Amino acid sequence: MRKVLVGLGLLLLAFWGSNRLLRAGGPQAQEAPAIRLAPTGEAPAFARVLEPRAFRFPQDHGPHPDFQTEWWYYIGNLQDAAGERFGFQLTFFRRALRPGSLNRPSGLAASQIYFAHFALTDVARQEHSSFERFSRGAGGLAGARGDPFSVWLEDWSVEALDALGERVRLRAQEGDFSLDLVLQAGKPLVAHGEAGLSRKSEEPGNASYYLSFTRMDAAGSLLVEGEKVEVTGQAWFDHEWSTSALGEQAVGWDWFGLQLDDGREIMLARIRRADGSLEPVSGGTLVEQDGSLIALSLDDVMFTPLGTWTSLRSGATYPLRWRVEIPAYGVDLTVEPLLEDQEMEVSVVYWEGAVEVKGESAGLPVGGQGYIELTGYAESIQGAF
Repeated sequence: MRKVLVGLGLLLLAFWGSNRLLRAGGPQAQEAPAIRLAPTGEAPAFARVLEPRAFRFPQDHGPHPDFQTEWWYYIGNLQDAAGERFGFQLTFFRRALRPGSLNRPSGLAASQIYFAHFALTDVARQEHSSFERFSRGAGGLAGARGDPFSVWLEDWSVEALDALGERVRLRAQEGDFSLDLVLQAGKPLVAHGEAGLSRKSEEPGNASYYLSFTRMDAAGSLLVEGEKVEVTGQAWFDHEWSTSALGEQAVGWDWFGLQLDDGREIMLARIRRADGSLEPVSGGTLVEQDGSLIALSLDDVMFTPLGTWTSLRSGATYPLRWRVEIPAYGVDLTVEPLLEDQEMEVSVVYWEGAVEVKGESAGLPVGGQGYIELTGYAESIQGAF
């Protein structure tokens, strides 16, 4: 589904510098730019996702400027030598102002806007810290490339350490918080939906190209309130690009990326409509231990909310505890947050956080971990897509 495209209707008038917005209550920095969020409507000059395509790597890990929106999304569950647990998110978004080119004749003129989210969850301290940055894709401030793969916004970056982009280094720092991690893909790349074409509604073109590394070994260090911690764990990578995606009635989505201890991974996306129903194209992917894929339709999956949490800041109430059943494949899981308050205090408020998984897989007891993303609860995302 990936991921909340904050302010996809960005009207960044007179936005010529790099700006950042830090977590509420955190260190002060430059004020965020004045941003007006407005519906973008259809952009006919941009390419649309209408049919499956062949992918080439490492080029397709990089940007696709013929399409209007794109994101590179990394999340993971980590622990230190003492077993203390942490979650992280580092996501980069690209929004094109014009199709087909990453460069303009002037080195200061931008055809792309980049923004990024960085978050750390410290389970022992029961603290979640989130940060946001914006920049124009010019003057070296922000950008992306495919060969070799990299994406960056100032000193927040992802850089490939091998030829195919299966081993990458993530770096981000904001005040007393940072991450420096190396991730190594443990399974082949997953193409979700119809060979990588992921439909968001039944209308042609409301879709994205959607690729994932669903299990990556992670190792490196975090800085949490000024304290350096060496960590290891498991991560997940999503890459999506499109021009139009959600249907007219969509208000938000519930996305699950679950890594089970038996070697299976599950991606699920429920796209919610204003009347409470779900888009019929909602579904996901079950990745088997050997990397083989099983496409899941909405009829294959049963979702039961088990409990909620209400944010005192936004007033949004989120369904944070779930029972997820996929009967045909012996899956019956309970999904619990490691910390209730993992709400992202950024331009468009959403919940994104680390979760623990328990239950059955292939009929056998299983544990696991993952992340869930819940959008459209503080406000509808219609008009932001």
